[in-house]
Amino acid sequence: MATVKISLSFVSLTPSSSSTQSKLSSPSFIIPNAAPSAKLAKLRCNGKCLRAKPMVHRASRTVGITCSASSSPTTLPSALLFDCDGVLVDTEKDGHRISFNDTFKERELGVTWDVELYGELLKIGGGKERMTAYFNKVGWPDKAPKDEAERKEFIAGLHKQKTELFMVLIEKKLLPLRPGVAKLVDQALTNGVKVAVCSTSNEKAVSAIVSCLLGPERAEKIKIFAGDVVPKKKPDPAIYNLAAETLGVDPSKCVVVEDSGIGLAAAKAAGMTCIVTKSGYTADEDFENADAIFDCIGDPPEERFDLAFCGSLLQKQFVS
Repeated sequence: MATVKISLSFVSLTPSSSSTQSKLSSPSFIIPNAAPSAKLAKLRCNGKCLRAKPMVHRASRTVGITCSASSSPTTLPSALLFDCDGVLVDTEKDGHRISFNDTFKERELGVTWDVELYGELLKIGGGKERMTAYFNKVGWPDKAPKDEAERKEFIAGLHKQKTELFMVLIEKKLLPLRPGVAKLVDQALTNGVKVAVCSTSNEKAVSAIVSCLLGPERAEKIKIFAGDVVPKKKPDPAIYNLAAETLGVDPSKCVVVEDSGIGLAAAKAAGMTCIVTKSGYTADEDFENADAIFDCIGDPPEERFDLAFCGSLLQKQFVS
């Protein structure tokens, strides 16, 4: 197996050629253990396009890439904005879903969301909205009120209880940070890049994840936009628009890290660059409009990308 390096300074690619290696310049994609015939991502080089695929996903294996523009990037994002669930922590299957089901059981509602069903429900942004849509479709539990206003209170109560159960999981640190998250946050904060978390989840749950898993020192430097802070949730861009306005940054100079189609749609609608790190539930989603796609952020020696790469995307050196 060969190592394929893709340089932005030339058009012709010959993986094992010594002349090619001498022309390599940063930023570069490094595809470890890739076959010479591996499909490559789409890059703009001297006005021409190369086709590349940032990640090759297969049922049996995943081919990784390290993307780094340089150790001291000349262009940096004004802000780095993270989604929470699926990006900071892969919380959905063994975190939120379990907490929903425990709430339904404690309330004796006779409802259970299995793994496959919950994957479909994740297409709806927001836990309260998710429960409401589900009950509207399959029928409301016998214990639920009939009046619409009372049903909203019923849903709010369920969601509050679910959040409390979920926070216990986080406080016990039963769900770890995804690889590379702390590294990328540290790179951003060290270089004066503003960092925020923008999520459809409850603000208390998001704050617990940031504080407990990233630590209080980082948490005090990270702004959180979550829950009902905006009237419309992803895929609506409202939360990203609010983040840019509050942080005082130009949306075009923001880089978002998302894991879902609705999150990607929200980021792009806000005029922001978006990197997708696929999660357990989103591996097969269509991310055609993403600026880059990876299986995770990654820590060395299996790092996929860093802050320098985020800056390079803003220079329009890569196109989706």
